[in-house]
Amino acid sequence: MNNVQTEIDHAEKRCHSHGTRLTHKRKQVLAGLLLSGKALSAYELASYCQTEIAETISVMSVYRILDFLEGEQLVHKLKLANKFVACSHISCSHSHGVPQFLICNQCQSVREITINQSTFKSLQQNVEEAGYHLVSPQLEMSCLCDECMSKAA
Repeated sequence: MNNVQTEIDHAEKRCHSHGTRLTHKRKQVLAGLLLSGKALSAYELASYCQTEIAETISVMSVYRILDFLEGEQLVHKLKLANKFVACSHISCSHSHGVPQFLICNQCQSVREITINQSTFKSLQQNVEEAGYHLVSPQLEMSCLCDECMSKAA
């Protein structure tokens, strides 16, 4: 929980620097994502907050809070899974590249990595050559984590 509190403190400072507030319920939702260690839907997150943090938050409120947190770049929406994950760079003060998310098909754990800029430019060029225009640079890959892979063996 200590590491989670550090992340919450950084998130609060980031919001303050943008002229916004990280309210109690926003902190609880962010803490839920940080503590769970995996991608959660708004419904799963509301349930997680109730059972694990003893905080009752309606699903509609969770959606609004997630929109806010996404706007503050504290969480990411995984579009393919329609779930959310806490940004792994909350406490970093430098800018980051294009995020790529590795999503375990079995345990739903998510790892955020950064794509090399030259790799991204090559992908973007391939998209344009195919006659398409990139709307979002975010990449999501379906994977198996090492732990689930070792269980399957």
